[in-house]
Amino acid sequence: MKVAFFSTKSYDITSFEKHSNSAHDFTFYESTLNTKTVKLTQGCDAVCAFVNDHLHERTIKMLAEYGVKLIAMRCAGFNNVDLKAAKAANIKVLRVPAYSPMAVAEHASALILTLNRKTHKAYNRVREGNFSLERLTGFDLYNKTVGVVGTGKIGQYFIKIMQGYGCNVIAYDLYPNDAVKALGVTYVSMDQLLERSDIISLHCPLTEDTHHLIGKEAFSKMKKGAMLINTSRGALIDTKEAVEALKNKTLEYFGIDVYEQEEKLFFRDLSENIIMDDVISRLISFPNVLITSHQGFLTHEALDKIAEVTMKNLTDFENGVETQNEVVLN
Repeated sequence: MKVAFFSTKSYDITSFEKHSNSAHDFTFYESTLNTKTVKLTQGCDAVCAFVNDHLHERTIKMLAEYGVKLIAMRCAGFNNVDLKAAKAANIKVLRVPAYSPMAVAEHASALILTLNRKTHKAYNRVREGNFSLERLTGFDLYNKTVGVVGTGKIGQYFIKIMQGYGCNVIAYDLYPNDAVKALGVTYVSMDQLLERSDIISLHCPLTEDTHHLIGKEAFSKMKKGAMLINTSRGALIDTKEAVEALKNKTLEYFGIDVYEQEEKLFFRDLSENIIMDDVISRLISFPNVLITSHQGFLTHEALDKIAEVTMKNLTDFENGVETQNEVVLN
């Protein structure tokens, strides 16, 4: 099949070329897929897209007009895909449901440790010859209460990491998992989790129900001085309310690898540009905020798995093989 890849970076090309075979013809584009770039798909059988590509109704209609029959998402999330439009256009949507849950879970723990022990600040100080320990005081993770929102595969690995530090873990999920209960984790209501947790980490998908799950009301119920970590989807948090929570010190630490308006920022070098997003500029100004640009998935193992599964998805589709990786409209 002829496949157009969008939002590609050097690491995408390297991993897919490593796992490619003569069965498919790849063309890589750095640009995002949207109504302006969709014309690049002319003559293609499929597109391979990522988290910030615009697979809205109009884009999908244009894909269908150009003869595209498959949208292969090289990620687990698909909230940027209009599934109704895809179904109406007879375009299948496949994804990579699990590539390396460990990668994201470990990155969440890295955000926690960095924010807590201020290793990023210590690193910069030492490079400048400043060996002072002033304002670098952290806290023991041992015996702290960690609230985990979402206990799928990533959430479960994260729980094990936190338990390794001796933390008391509680969880919230609409569908409690027996495997998580077997780890000694207690499921509680969302309100209880907010009230009791010293650290809250989000590991749930973005849906209509979880959009701005952490907003003004949630921040008002949160334990004062808490740490909030998000490595899932940016819109789980109302970022403007997070700024207010930081200002009134309800939120003492804030670590995010995803951002509600990340599309125009992340995966790009904007070091010579003026950042027009006032919210993220405000967040960057806080000394107790740590932002990484959606790199939680970025490990060699995860990239290999993404390429392997995506390649199989393409081949299965071409051969008419049913796959559990198909995203089906409920």
